[in-house]
Amino acid sequence: MRRALLDARSTLDARAERDTALATRLADELSRRAARCIGFYWPIQDEFDARDVVATWLAAASPDTPRFAALPVVTAPATPLVFHRWTPDTPMMEGRYRIPVPRDTEVLVPDLLLVPCVGFTRDGLRLGYGGGFYDRTLHAMEPAPQTLGIAYDLLEVRDLSAEAHDLALDAIVTESATYARPPGNPATHANS
Repeated sequence: MRRALLDARSTLDARAERDTALATRLADELSRRAARCIGFYWPIQDEFDARDVVATWLAAASPDTPRFAALPVVTAPATPLVFHRWTPDTPMMEGRYRIPVPRDTEVLVPDLLLVPCVGFTRDGLRLGYGGGFYDRTLHAMEPAPQTLGIAYDLLEVRDLSAEAHDLALDAIVTESATYARPPGNPATHANS
């Protein structure tokens, strides 16, 4: 399923229009949330590029309420991600897996995470790349951040088998909808 979804994302039609719609929806969602520090991702493998949305969100900060953004850094295999401060002017360097990371910036603890999705369900379950980095990270973060999955409509799947360690995201944002996890639906799902 992962390979088929990645292939579908790489050949997505009307990509510019979809990206514009997703950027608008994501910006609206960020404006509704009281985040002070957004952790997000450097886009790889045809993921939605949230950098412009995050940069605009940063630029709208007031002197009384500063805003921060951070990108994840993989420090070692099978460990939680560590988030380093990012601005549009931050010098970048190649990190593990050849993904750019901020060069020599401070570690921040986000209170809202934008999480890339290879696949998703409307109740907040996410299919990633299989490395478990976000699962480990979310389990390690205290207090738990708000979580927004970022995906395209065509990545929706009817059902994902969740394991005990899988955490549902608070909402999934696509180019045409925001799917909030239903009230009372637990964040942790057992095997189905």
